Amino acid sequence: MPIEPRNPSDVADGLGAHGYLADEGLVTAVYLAVSLRRPLFLEGEAGVGKTELAKAVARWQGTELIRLQCYEGIDVAQAVYDWDYSRQLLHLRAAEATGDAARAGTEGLENQLFSERFLQRRAVLRAISHAAATRPVLLIDEIDRADDEFEAYLLEVLSDYQVTVPELGTFRADVPPIVVLTSNRTRDVHDALKRRCLYHWVEHPGFEREVAIVRLRVPGADDVLARQVSGAVEALRGLNLYKPPGVAETIDWATALGRLGVTAIDQAVVERTLGTVLKYREDQSRVREHGIAAVVQQALDRGLLHG
Repeated sequence: MPIEPRNPSDVADGLGAHGYLADEGLVTAVYLAVSLRRPLFLEGEAGVGKTELAKAVARWQGTELIRLQCYEGIDVAQAVYDWDYSRQLLHLRAAEATGDAARAGTEGLENQLFSERFLQRRAVLRAISHAAATRPVLLIDEIDRADDEFEAYLLEVLSDYQVTVPELGTFRADVPPIVVLTSNRTRDVHDALKRRCLYHWVEHPGFEREVAIVRLRVPGADDVLARQVSGAVEALRGLNLYKPPGVAETIDWATALGRLGVTAIDQAVVERTLGTVLKYREDQSRVREHGIAAVVQQALDRGLLHG
Protein backbone atom coordinates (compact mmCIF):
# COMPACT_ATOMS: atom_id res chain seq x y z
CA MET A 1 0.00 0.00 0.00
CA PRO A 2 1.21 3.55 -0.72
CA ILE A 3 2.52 5.57 2.21
CA GLU A 4 0.75 8.90 2.65
CA PRO A 5 2.88 11.07 4.94
CA ARG A 6 0.99 13.15 7.48
CA ASN A 7 3.70 15.78 7.76
CA PRO A 8 7.31 16.47 6.75
CA SER A 9 8.58 14.52 9.76
CA ASP A 10 7.07 11.35 8.31
CA VAL A 11 9.05 11.99 5.12
CA ALA A 12 12.29 12.58 7.04
CA ASP A 13 11.79 9.35 8.99
CA GLY A 14 10.89 7.39 5.86
CA LEU A 15 13.87 8.61 3.85
CA GLY A 16 16.23 8.23 6.79
CA ALA A 17 15.14 4.63 7.28
CA HIS A 18 16.23 3.98 3.70
CA GLY A 19 19.63 5.63 3.90
CA TYR A 20 18.90 9.22 2.83
CA LEU A 21 19.37 12.11 5.26
CA ALA A 22 17.67 15.21 3.84
CA ASP A 23 17.64 18.72 5.26
CA GLU A 24 14.42 20.39 6.36
CA GLY A 25 13.85 22.26 3.10
CA LEU A 26 14.21 19.17 0.93
CA VAL A 27 12.04 17.10 3.26
CA THR A 28 9.30 19.73 3.02
CA ALA A 29 9.56 19.79 -0.79
CA VAL A 30 9.18 15.99 -0.97
CA TYR A 31 6.23 16.07 1.43
CA LEU A 32 4.42 18.67 -0.66
CA ALA A 33 5.19 16.86 -3.93
CA VAL A 34 3.80 13.56 -2.61
CA SER A 35 0.76 15.01 -0.84
CA LEU A 36 -0.18 17.55 -3.55
CA ARG A 37 0.70 15.13 -6.36
CA ARG A 38 2.89 17.67 -8.10
CA PRO A 39 6.19 16.97 -9.92
CA LEU A 40 9.30 17.88 -7.95
CA PHE A 41 12.02 19.70 -9.87
CA LEU A 42 15.47 19.43 -8.30
CA GLU A 43 18.40 21.55 -9.42
CA GLY A 44 21.93 21.58 -8.07
CA GLU A 45 25.49 20.64 -8.82
CA ALA A 46 26.28 17.09 -9.85
CA GLY A 47 26.77 14.81 -6.88
CA VAL A 48 24.55 16.53 -4.32
CA GLY A 49 22.12 13.60 -4.16
CA LYS A 50 19.29 14.51 -6.55
CA THR A 51 19.09 11.14 -8.28
CA GLU A 52 19.64 9.28 -5.03
CA LEU A 53 16.66 11.10 -3.53
CA ALA A 54 14.32 9.63 -6.16
CA LYS A 55 15.71 6.16 -5.43
CA ALA A 56 15.18 6.69 -1.70
CA VAL A 57 11.59 7.85 -2.26
CA ALA A 58 10.90 4.68 -4.26
CA ARG A 59 12.38 2.50 -1.51
CA TRP A 60 10.40 4.36 1.14
CA GLN A 61 7.16 4.00 -0.81
CA GLY A 62 7.89 0.35 -1.64
CA THR A 63 7.29 1.00 -5.31
CA GLU A 64 9.01 0.78 -8.67
CA LEU A 65 11.54 3.37 -9.77
CA ILE A 66 11.15 4.13 -13.47
CA ARG A 67 14.15 6.11 -14.69
CA LEU A 68 14.34 8.15 -17.86
CA GLN A 69 17.91 9.30 -18.53
CA CYS A 70 17.73 12.36 -20.76
CA TYR A 71 20.29 13.16 -23.44
CA GLU A 72 20.59 15.40 -26.48
CA GLY A 73 18.26 14.19 -29.21
CA ILE A 74 15.96 12.09 -27.01
CA ASP A 75 12.48 11.84 -28.53
CA VAL A 76 9.08 10.24 -28.00
CA ALA A 77 10.24 6.86 -29.36
CA GLN A 78 12.94 6.60 -26.67
CA ALA A 79 11.02 8.21 -23.81
CA VAL A 80 7.33 7.46 -24.26
CA TYR A 81 6.48 4.61 -26.62
CA ASP A 82 7.50 2.87 -29.81
CA TRP A 83 6.33 -0.06 -31.94
CA ASP A 84 8.11 -3.40 -32.02
CA TYR A 85 8.70 -3.34 -35.77
CA SER A 86 10.61 -6.64 -35.89
CA ARG A 87 7.76 -8.53 -34.21
CA GLN A 88 5.22 -6.77 -36.42
CA LEU A 89 7.14 -7.90 -39.51
CA LEU A 90 7.29 -11.49 -38.25
CA HIS A 91 3.57 -11.42 -37.54
CA LEU A 92 2.86 -10.04 -41.02
CA ARG A 93 4.94 -12.75 -42.71
CA ALA A 94 3.26 -15.47 -40.63
CA ALA A 95 -0.18 -14.11 -41.51
CA GLU A 96 0.70 -14.09 -45.19
CA ALA A 97 2.09 -17.63 -45.04
CA THR A 98 -1.02 -19.04 -43.34
CA GLY A 99 -3.54 -17.06 -45.34
CA ASP A 100 -4.70 -15.07 -42.28
CA ALA A 101 -3.71 -11.84 -44.00
CA ALA A 102 -6.15 -12.38 -46.86
CA ARG A 103 -8.96 -13.41 -44.50
CA ALA A 104 -8.44 -10.45 -42.16
CA GLY A 105 -8.21 -7.88 -44.94
CA THR A 106 -6.09 -4.75 -44.93
CA GLU A 107 -7.90 -2.97 -42.10
CA GLY A 108 -8.07 -6.07 -39.92
CA LEU A 109 -4.40 -6.83 -40.41
CA GLU A 110 -3.48 -3.25 -39.60
CA ASN A 111 -5.51 -3.46 -36.38
CA GLN A 112 -3.58 -6.58 -35.45
CA LEU A 113 -0.23 -4.95 -36.13
CA PHE A 114 -1.02 -1.78 -34.19
CA SER A 115 -2.41 -3.38 -31.06
CA GLU A 116 -1.05 -3.32 -27.51
CA ARG A 117 0.61 -6.65 -28.24
CA PHE A 118 3.27 -4.82 -30.25
CA LEU A 119 3.40 -1.62 -28.21
CA GLN A 120 6.69 -0.93 -26.45
CA ARG A 121 6.02 1.16 -23.40
CA ARG A 122 8.97 3.36 -22.58
CA ALA A 123 9.51 5.06 -19.22
CA VAL A 124 6.88 7.81 -19.46
CA LEU A 125 4.07 5.58 -20.74
CA ARG A 126 4.95 2.87 -18.21
CA ALA A 127 4.60 5.39 -15.41
CA ILE A 128 1.36 6.85 -16.80
CA SER A 129 -0.31 3.48 -17.41
CA HIS A 130 0.85 1.67 -14.28
CA ALA A 131 -1.56 -0.82 -12.77
CA ALA A 132 0.16 -1.43 -9.43
CA ALA A 133 -1.45 -0.57 -6.11
CA THR A 134 1.38 1.85 -5.36
CA ARG A 135 2.16 4.63 -7.81
CA PRO A 136 5.67 4.39 -9.24
CA VAL A 137 8.38 7.02 -8.98
CA LEU A 138 9.18 8.45 -12.41
CA LEU A 139 12.70 9.89 -12.37
CA ILE A 140 13.37 12.19 -15.32
CA ASP A 141 17.11 12.56 -14.88
CA GLU A 142 19.12 15.50 -16.25
CA ILE A 143 16.27 17.16 -18.14
CA ASP A 144 18.70 19.98 -18.96
CA ARG A 145 20.41 17.64 -21.46
CA ALA A 146 17.24 17.19 -23.53
CA ASP A 147 16.18 19.44 -26.41
CA ASP A 148 13.59 22.21 -26.19
CA GLU A 149 11.09 20.19 -28.26
CA PHE A 150 11.19 17.25 -25.85
CA GLU A 151 10.93 19.58 -22.88
CA ALA A 152 7.76 21.10 -24.41
CA TYR A 153 6.28 17.64 -24.98
CA LEU A 154 7.09 16.64 -21.42
CA LEU A 155 5.32 19.74 -20.12
CA GLU A 156 2.16 18.65 -21.94
CA VAL A 157 2.37 15.12 -20.50
CA LEU A 158 2.90 16.36 -16.94
CA SER A 159 0.01 18.81 -17.21
CA ASP A 160 -2.61 16.06 -17.70
CA TYR A 161 -0.74 12.84 -16.96
CA GLN A 162 -1.89 11.35 -20.21
CA VAL A 163 -0.29 10.05 -23.39
CA THR A 164 -2.04 9.70 -26.74
CA VAL A 165 -1.05 6.85 -29.04
CA PRO A 166 -2.85 7.64 -32.34
CA GLU A 167 -3.40 3.97 -33.23
CA LEU A 168 -4.79 3.01 -29.80
CA GLY A 169 -6.18 6.09 -28.08
CA THR A 170 -5.30 7.93 -24.89
CA PHE A 171 -3.69 6.41 -21.81
CA ARG A 172 -4.52 8.29 -18.61
CA ALA A 173 -3.15 7.87 -15.12
CA ASP A 174 -5.91 7.23 -12.61
CA VAL A 175 -3.40 8.12 -9.95
CA PRO A 176 -0.38 10.11 -11.19
CA PRO A 177 3.10 8.77 -10.51
CA ILE A 178 5.47 10.51 -8.15
CA VAL A 179 7.57 12.54 -10.58
CA VAL A 180 11.09 13.78 -9.82
CA LEU A 181 12.95 15.83 -12.42
CA THR A 182 16.63 16.65 -11.98
CA SER A 183 18.91 19.21 -13.61
CA ASN A 184 22.61 19.95 -13.26
CA ARG A 185 21.88 23.34 -14.84
CA THR A 186 24.01 22.85 -17.94
CA ARG A 187 21.34 25.04 -19.52
CA ASP A 188 18.28 26.86 -18.22
CA VAL A 189 15.06 24.86 -18.28
CA HIS A 190 12.05 26.82 -19.51
CA ASP A 191 9.96 28.62 -16.94
CA ALA A 192 6.77 26.89 -18.14
CA LEU A 193 8.09 23.50 -17.02
CA LYS A 194 9.33 24.87 -13.71
CA ARG A 195 5.94 26.46 -13.05
CA ARG A 196 4.31 23.06 -13.42
CA CYS A 197 6.56 21.68 -10.67
CA LEU A 198 7.52 22.31 -7.11
CA TYR A 199 11.13 23.53 -7.10
CA HIS A 200 14.07 22.95 -4.79
CA TRP A 201 17.73 23.81 -5.14
CA VAL A 202 19.81 21.02 -3.58
CA GLU A 203 22.97 22.19 -1.84
CA HIS A 204 25.95 20.17 -0.73
CA PRO A 205 25.20 19.03 2.83
CA GLY A 206 26.58 20.93 5.76
CA PHE A 207 29.46 19.40 7.67
CA GLU A 208 27.49 17.72 10.46
CA ARG A 209 24.93 16.26 8.08
CA GLU A 210 27.68 14.93 5.83
CA VAL A 211 29.27 13.26 8.83
CA ALA A 212 25.92 11.66 9.63
CA ILE A 213 25.59 10.50 6.01
CA VAL A 214 29.03 8.89 6.10
CA ARG A 215 28.23 7.14 9.37
CA LEU A 216 24.96 5.87 7.91
CA ARG A 217 26.31 4.75 4.53
CA VAL A 218 29.72 3.50 5.69
CA PRO A 219 29.01 1.55 8.88
CA GLY A 220 32.68 0.65 9.32
CA ALA A 221 33.76 4.30 9.59
CA ASP A 222 34.18 5.46 13.18
CA ASP A 223 33.23 8.97 14.21
CA VAL A 224 36.74 10.41 13.97
CA LEU A 225 37.37 9.11 10.45
CA ALA A 226 33.90 10.19 9.31
CA ARG A 227 34.58 13.70 10.59
CA GLN A 228 38.06 13.82 9.05
CA VAL A 229 36.85 12.70 5.63
CA SER A 230 33.95 15.17 5.73
CA GLY A 231 36.33 17.92 6.83
CA ALA A 232 38.74 17.13 3.98
CA VAL A 233 35.90 17.19 1.45
CA GLU A 234 34.71 20.49 2.91
CA ALA A 235 38.19 21.89 2.34
CA LEU A 236 38.30 20.57 -1.24
CA ARG A 237 34.96 22.20 -2.06
CA GLY A 238 36.38 25.54 -1.03
CA LEU A 239 39.15 25.42 -3.65
CA ASN A 240 37.07 26.46 -6.69
CA LEU A 241 37.54 23.12 -8.42
CA TYR A 242 36.19 22.23 -11.85
CA LYS A 243 34.19 19.37 -10.35
CA PRO A 244 33.85 19.67 -6.57
CA PRO A 245 33.34 16.31 -4.87
CA GLY A 246 29.74 15.31 -4.19
CA VAL A 247 28.29 13.21 -1.42
CA ALA A 248 28.87 10.06 -3.47
CA GLU A 249 32.61 10.84 -3.58
CA THR A 250 32.66 11.44 0.17
CA ILE A 251 31.10 8.01 0.73
CA ASP A 252 33.49 6.40 -1.76
CA TRP A 253 36.49 7.99 -0.05
CA ALA A 254 35.43 6.88 3.42
CA THR A 255 34.75 3.37 2.10
CA ALA A 256 38.15 3.22 0.39
CA LEU A 257 39.98 4.41 3.50
CA GLY A 258 38.16 1.81 5.57
CA ARG A 259 39.14 -0.92 3.12
CA LEU A 260 42.78 0.22 3.39
CA GLY A 261 42.60 0.02 7.17
CA VAL A 262 43.10 3.77 7.60
CA THR A 263 41.91 5.13 10.94
CA ALA A 264 43.19 8.69 10.56
CA ILE A 265 43.97 10.89 7.57
CA ASP A 266 47.50 12.09 6.89
CA GLN A 267 49.22 13.69 3.92
CA ALA A 268 50.47 10.41 2.45
CA VAL A 269 47.01 8.82 2.65
CA VAL A 270 45.37 11.77 0.91
CA GLU A 271 48.03 11.75 -1.83
CA ARG A 272 47.52 8.03 -2.51
CA THR A 273 43.73 8.13 -2.52
CA LEU A 274 43.03 11.52 -4.11
CA GLY A 275 41.70 9.83 -7.24
CA THR A 276 38.85 8.36 -5.19
CA VAL A 277 37.40 11.79 -4.53
CA LEU A 278 38.66 13.97 -7.42
CA LYS A 279 38.10 12.66 -10.95
CA TYR A 280 39.81 15.39 -12.99
CA ARG A 281 43.56 15.77 -13.33
CA GLU A 282 43.25 19.56 -13.27
CA ASP A 283 41.47 19.42 -9.91
CA GLN A 284 44.14 17.15 -8.45
CA SER A 285 46.84 19.52 -9.68
CA ARG A 286 45.01 22.47 -8.10
CA VAL A 287 44.86 20.68 -4.75
CA ARG A 288 48.55 19.85 -4.87
CA GLU A 289 49.36 23.48 -5.73
CA HIS A 290 47.19 24.65 -2.84
CA GLY A 291 48.92 22.16 -0.57
CA ILE A 292 47.62 18.82 0.59
CA ALA A 293 48.93 19.63 4.07
CA ALA A 294 46.33 22.40 4.39
CA VAL A 295 43.54 20.00 3.45
CA VAL A 296 44.80 17.46 5.97
CA GLN A 297 45.01 20.12 8.69
CA GLN A 298 41.37 21.10 8.20
CA ALA A 299 40.42 17.41 8.26
CA LEU A 300 42.28 16.89 11.51
CA ASP A 301 40.77 20.02 13.07
CA ARG A 302 37.28 18.82 12.18
CA GLY A 303 38.06 15.35 13.46
CA LEU A 304 39.22 16.67 16.82
CA LEU A 305 36.20 18.94 17.31
CA HIS A 306 34.34 16.23 19.17
CA GLY A 307 37.10 13.67 19.23
